[in-house]
Amino acid sequence: MYIFLKIGLPWAISLGIIFYLGLELGSQSGTQSNQEQVNLTQKKNAFQSVHESESFDKTGSRAEQITPPSRKKVEQEIVYSPPLPPNLRRIMEDGSILERMGAYMDALRGMDSNNLGNVVDAFEALPKGYGRHLEMKLLMRSWANLDPKGALSYAQNSLDEKSERRFAMSEVLAGWAARDSTAAISWVEQYQNENPDSKEGANLMVGIVKGLAEDDLETADDFFRSLPEGNAKWQASTFLVQEYAELGTDEAILWAGQFPAEDERMRSMILGQLSSKLAQKDLEGAAAWAATMPVGKASEQVVSNLLSRWTSQDPQQAAEWASQIQDSEKRIQAMKLLTNKWSLRDPVATAGWLNNFPPSEELDPVVGEFVNRISSRDPEGAVGWANSIINVEQKEKVLSKALRAWDRKSPEQAKAWRIKNNVPSEQESPEN
Repeated sequence: MYIFLKIGLPWAISLGIIFYLGLELGSQSGTQSNQEQVNLTQKKNAFQSVHESESFDKTGSRAEQITPPSRKKVEQEIVYSPPLPPNLRRIMEDGSILERMGAYMDALRGMDSNNLGNVVDAFEALPKGYGRHLEMKLLMRSWANLDPKGALSYAQNSLDEKSERRFAMSEVLAGWAARDSTAAISWVEQYQNENPDSKEGANLMVGIVKGLAEDDLETADDFFRSLPEGNAKWQASTFLVQEYAELGTDEAILWAGQFPAEDERMRSMILGQLSSKLAQKDLEGAAAWAATMPVGKASEQVVSNLLSRWTSQDPQQAAEWASQIQDSEKRIQAMKLLTNKWSLRDPVATAGWLNNFPPSEELDPVVGEFVNRISSRDPEGAVGWANSIINVEQKEKVLSKALRAWDRKSPEQAKAWRIKNNVPSEQESPEN
């Protein structure tokens, strides 16, 4: 006991003091280390922000064009904006498509007037041309919400005229029109007045229609009808058709029917585009619509688009529909269009379907269409089908074409057939 009090107790007390001092010193050291790390990180971020600002200012005239006046005050005041992904440029240049789009979307979502230049730099890191078309559209739409005139200026001065400029300006105007159609239309009209010889003005109206169609279909339709005839109006019509098709088959058909029959070209264009959309969404509804349309260029376009879709899905059902149309003129029109498309996919099945009908002058145009489609692949079979045509004048015309195809592929066989069937060659024809 005496030994413990003399030696053990002082030793235990000493250990306790050392342990306590160690805890206190360690806590202070950890706190100081953490504070130093925080300070270091803050300095690093501040340096990086200043470096990015200086780097952007060194880009020259482009920076002047695409950034607001407040950017020029960067030397007096550093503005901290939402940070972009730190590896954005590397991903935009070398990353996979999923990485690239993910990083780019993050940048666009955080885009404001302060970091706009960095987002544009990321976009410009991509290879120029159609490969970055989606990224360009997203940039233009986002930029239109911040500064549409600045976005238009950038598109005009910095993007390739052949592959990007027109599409970029259209996207800016679409975004602008959806937000403020009056200002967007006014800008385009001013542009047209200042550039009366430019063809670009009409193309810019496409963007206006696109933006209006996303926000107010009725206004978009009225504005579309005021556009001059031309390629731009055709392009603009695709956006209206898309939006009306989304409303449903009946409402879309009602809208399309309002285009006057006197303007056959425009009516055919609208109805043709709509039939393609409806055939994708409502095949049965599109077929019922096509069956009730009067014969003409518009109905021919509608049926053609309908059967293009139908023959790829169920050609037998399409064939049954075509052959059961009550009006004979419309029925032959539909059967001829069906033969045109089906014979490219499956000529044997098409021939089997045609064999269900006895030869007749009414069916001659359908058989002639089939001969035209198979002549290059099976000239001998084409000659046999051509020889079954009833109308003499039409038969000679179709048969002559099939025989010429047979001459190119197997002249001896074609010659033997002519001799057997007492058909003179073209060189021996009395017309020559």
